[in-house]
Amino acid sequence: MHEKITLPNGVRIVFERIDHVRSASVGFWIGTGSRYEKAAENGAAHFIEHMLFKGTQNMKAAEIASEVDRLGGQVNAFTTKEMTALYGRFLDVHLPYALDILCDMFFSSQFYEKEVEVERGVICEEISMYADTPEDLVMERLFGSVFRGSPLARPILGTKRTLERMSGEFLKEYQTNTYTGDKIVVALSGSFNDRDVEYLKQRFSAVQPSKKSRELAGRYTPSVVLKKKRIEQNHICLAFPGLDLYDKKRYAFQLMNSIFGGNMSSRLFQHLREELGLCYSVSSFGVAHNDVGLFCVATAVSKDTEELAIQGILKEIERIKNEGVSEEELARTREQVKANVVMGLESTQSRMNRLGRNELLFGYIKDIDDVISEYDAVTCSEIHELAVQCMDIQRMSFSAVGNLREASEYKKFER
Repeated sequence: MHEKITLPNGVRIVFERIDHVRSASVGFWIGTGSRYEKAAENGAAHFIEHMLFKGTQNMKAAEIASEVDRLGGQVNAFTTKEMTALYGRFLDVHLPYALDILCDMFFSSQFYEKEVEVERGVICEEISMYADTPEDLVMERLFGSVFRGSPLARPILGTKRTLERMSGEFLKEYQTNTYTGDKIVVALSGSFNDRDVEYLKQRFSAVQPSKKSRELAGRYTPSVVLKKKRIEQNHICLAFPGLDLYDKKRYAFQLMNSIFGGNMSSRLFQHLREELGLCYSVSSFGVAHNDVGLFCVATAVSKDTEELAIQGILKEIERIKNEGVSEEELARTREQVKANVVMGLESTQSRMNRLGRNELLFGYIKDIDDVISEYDAVTCSEIHELAVQCMDIQRMSFSAVGNLREASEYKKFER
């Protein structure tokens, strides 16, 4: 059972003791990401995430890495469009010192200009790497098009042009203005004691309260976006309006996605790969933001089989819209999803992630039995209605990267 403390400045500390383990996972979750940046600030949240590892008042970058390894721990971080997280996992005997290291990184990173310049180069290489990775590029271009006019269209990494304007002073000020009060959740799971919780309360009491900020709404716009690139396969993605993060039908959506294309037993995988042999992999997935979402289907195929693959995907879309799903499909998928939820409880890091993410995004952590009940309550008719709602061909978007045809030919495939 988890506990929660809310400090006067709005910072929330959620923690869950697991007596039979010898490790603890801790994460600092911040409600800041690329969708909250202005155009000229694009990439700042991700840049700051990198700079947390580049030296503090007390430790150089190499010393941070060396000390974490000496403790046998693991530390990492990530940035999305709507959040940033710094997290780690350590043996319980080393947790006090590990918390000191993580707090030092969080509160005392120095943003030295020399390190900023070095890390700018690293991120520019990361941008180039994504541009050379067609499965990432096809999605990035899709987001940039269907969310155009909204900060959601901007890349999390920023661009080389926006990054070159960012100094250490700018990044430090941006961090000070965004790592504030009720935008921060501290999550702790595993083996720890009351002194560890008290230490976190003391350190995070120094955080400044948050100021009110305005968020620009996201909006879905049907799009066709093509990028010719000399590669062996064409990477394609079909997208439809999905559900936002808070939609009550999200449990039914997850089950629908799993049945349709979320795993190896799904309809898409069985039809396109196992029956027709048109691709190595094909999958469907959801993308959920605070106010807008997507339902996507992605695969990679040769130019010769591209038309057949697109027709096969559209055929499966029409089949689930016309026929719905069977009780057997729903029962099998429901058990798989429930098993993933329950087995995730066996990892302190998974439990910490669940605490931090849910508290930050929803403001509460639902009991596991209640989550299981939500999945158990989903019916075949709900999934059928959701498929009809989400897989609207008239609102479909299409993104492709590779040795492509003309745009008019892809419109012909849709017809």
